[in-house]
Amino acid sequence: MDIETPAALIDEARMAANIDRMQLHLTALGVRLRPHVKTSKCIEVARRQQEAGAQGITVSTLKEAEQFFAAGFSDILYAVCMAPDKLDRALALIRRGCALTILVDSVPAAEAVVAKGKAEARAFDVMIEIDSDGHRSGVQPEAADLIEIGTILQAGGQRVKGVLTHAGSSYDLDTAEALEKLAEQERALCVRAAERLRTAGIACPEVSVGSTPTALAARNLAGVTEVRAGVYVFFDLVMSNVGVCTPGQVALSVLATVIGHQAEKGWVIVDAGWMAMSRDRGTQRQKIDYGYGAVCDAAGHVLDGLVVSGANQEHGIVSRRDGTADPDVVERFPIGTRLRLLPNHACATGAQYPNYLAVASDGSATVWPRFQGW
Repeated sequence: MDIETPAALIDEARMAANIDRMQLHLTALGVRLRPHVKTSKCIEVARRQQEAGAQGITVSTLKEAEQFFAAGFSDILYAVCMAPDKLDRALALIRRGCALTILVDSVPAAEAVVAKGKAEARAFDVMIEIDSDGHRSGVQPEAADLIEIGTILQAGGQRVKGVLTHAGSSYDLDTAEALEKLAEQERALCVRAAERLRTAGIACPEVSVGSTPTALAARNLAGVTEVRAGVYVFFDLVMSNVGVCTPGQVALSVLATVIGHQAEKGWVIVDAGWMAMSRDRGTQRQKIDYGYGAVCDAAGHVLDGLVVSGANQEHGIVSRRDGTADPDVVERFPIGTRLRLLPNHACATGAQYPNYLAVASDGSATVWPRFQGW
């Protein structure tokens, strides 16, 4: 391929297989898939998810909501708790016809939404975030605050669309049994929160759960209406360590060029440092530490034992993961050799690039723009 490096490549065949796998699994369980597009931030990728059967999208920034709405995506869930100073921006989207759902997890946030809704004579669609695993944010399913938040919203003329949770602690697991147990915990606690709201007379039509590991591990989604997952579209090395994919299923890679060697150390120097791979070292505390990334040949086949063991801003060091010096690296990887590097965290690596190069099975490549910022 005549491509200037470093470049972010999408293996279209792998991506399509990843999309189909998640869609078929959730369709069989009788729930909608609302993919989280923060992973790709790319219209072309999201369109392929919709074509496979996904319904609506999840975003993590209002810029994502604006960009995707401009491209024709109208059913959008903004899955970050709403800051009051962003309500005007959200309202501007709604007034243009976007079916935007926003998120709160506290009484003050609910009160701010009600105040803005009354001032603008507008009813927002609001979901309440539930903490199902102590990982990040959200209201405990049995907390009194849950009913108070729902009451404030409903009495204030806002629509309580439902409850939402994200079992982010699934990234810390690595067995099928543990993942299935957490998926059931995520489901049961979010459904319980919805039941409490309904018993209190608060409408709660939607129950939204999901992370890529728990979505794939789920065997029972009774009471759930939709699942959100994001990184499955590309997968990455963290997900490989979790056990929901293999390195050979990772669809995103960074194309790099060999620019030098330190033969006595068994090092190959490439033109992709931490600016190309990101500083994410998410595999460092997992069962296999891939450094800054795993190494593949130009066709995408994993080269066992090789990792990006070190990185400066624009230099990457490829060496053996076990620390032994490979004596023939100069002959195996001469100057100019192309390598593909698999990322630890696809979202973070993708964020380093303004475009992807989507590589088809015939080797042709198409530029797919992605966007950045907030």
